[in-house]
Amino acid sequence: MLNRLKKMDWMMLGILLMFMGISTILVRSATHNNPLPAYQNMDFMTLVFYGLGFAVIILFTLIDYRLILKIWYAWYGIGIVMLLLIFVLVEPKNGARSWFDLGSLSFQPAEIMKLFLIIAIAALMGRRQGDPLRMRSDVMVVAAVAFVPFVLVMLQPDLGNAMIYIFIVLGMLWIGNVRYSYVLIGLTAVVGGLLLFVTLFNSYNDEIKTYLKEHDLGHWYERINTYIHPEEASADARRQSEYAMIAIGSGGLAGDGYLQGESKNRKFIPYTYSDSIFVVIGEEFGFQGSALLLLLYFLFIYRMILIAYQCYDRRGSFIIIGIATMMVFQIFQNIGMMLGIMPITGITLPFISYGGTSLLLNMLSIGLIFSIKAHQEKYQVDDQ
Repeated sequence: MLNRLKKMDWMMLGILLMFMGISTILVRSATHNNPLPAYQNMDFMTLVFYGLGFAVIILFTLIDYRLILKIWYAWYGIGIVMLLLIFVLVEPKNGARSWFDLGSLSFQPAEIMKLFLIIAIAALMGRRQGDPLRMRSDVMVVAAVAFVPFVLVMLQPDLGNAMIYIFIVLGMLWIGNVRYSYVLIGLTAVVGGLLLFVTLFNSYNDEIKTYLKEHDLGHWYERINTYIHPEEASADARRQSEYAMIAIGSGGLAGDGYLQGESKNRKFIPYTYSDSIFVVIGEEFGFQGSALLLLLYFLFIYRMILIAYQCYDRRGSFIIIGIATMMVFQIFQNIGMMLGIMPITGITLPFISYGGTSLLLNMLSIGLIFSIKAHQEKYQVDDQ
C-alpha cells in the first residue's frame, strides 16, 4: 500500500494544495459581502470538499485502474441511466434539467459522465493495441458511444458539458493512432456542420427565436445570438461578458488587492464564486495573479502528459489524455467566456470554482491518473 502511495506525483499534489488555497481565498472574496446565509460558509465548504477530494485521490491511487477498465460498460451504462433519470425525476429550473437535489447537496450526472465516457473510449481504443484505428469498427463506434450522452445532455439543455464531450472524443482519437485521412474527414465534417448551423441560424433566425422562447429556452437563443451577432444582442445578453472584461481590465498589472475588488462592474456579474470566479482573480490580483494561475495549470497538465508518455499500457495513456483534454478545454472555455472570445456557458474553472460535484470529479480524475502511475509494472500489463 505504501509503495503505491509513494508513486503519487508529488508535484501535482503540491499544485493541488496551491489550488486549494487559491480557491478558498477567491471564494471568500466573492461571497464575504453577501448577507444571505447560503453564502456565509462557502470558503469553509471549499476546504471540506478539498479534504474529501484528497481522500478520494488516495483511495483511487490504491485501486488498480485495470479493474475499472474491465467493467467500462457498467460505468457507461450507469451514466446513461442517470442522464435519463434527469428527465423523469427532475423538474425544469430556469429552462433546464441538470441537477439531482439531495437535500443540502446537489449532483450533476453530466459531470461524472465525462469520466465514464473517457474510460469507455480508452477501453474501446485499447483493443487495437497501438494499431491504426479503423473507421467503421473503431472511430464510428467511439463516435456512437459519445453521441448518446451528447444528445441527452444537449436536451437538458447543457451546452457546456456537451461541448466537453466532443473535445474529449477529438483529443483521445488524435492520440489513438487515427489515420490522417480520417482526421481530414472529421475536420471537414465539423467545419461544414458549423457553417451549416450558422447559415441556418441566420436564415431562420426569427423562427428559431420564437420556437425556443415558446419552449422556455430563450436563454439558449440569447447565448448563441450573442456569440454570432454580438452587435445585435440585447443589453442583458451582453452584460455578463462586457462587465467581466471591464472588471478584469480594471485590475491592471497587480490588481486592486485582496478583498478590494468590489467594483460596480462586478456587482452585475452572476456567480463570481463559481462560473465567473476568474473575474475575482483578474480584478484583485491583476495580470500577475492571472498569469501565475495559468502557469500552475500549465505545469499541472504537463505532469499529466509526462505520466501518459511514461505509461506502458496504452489504455492508461488514453485515459490520462482524455482527462487532460477535458481540463484544458474547461480552462480555455471558462477564461475565454470571461474575456469575450467564447460563448457564455455554465462550465466551471477546474479546482478553483466553488462546487462540490465538479471538484470531486476532478479530484477523482487525478486519483485515476495516480492509479495508472502507481500500477505501471512493465511486464504485468494485462490482456487488452
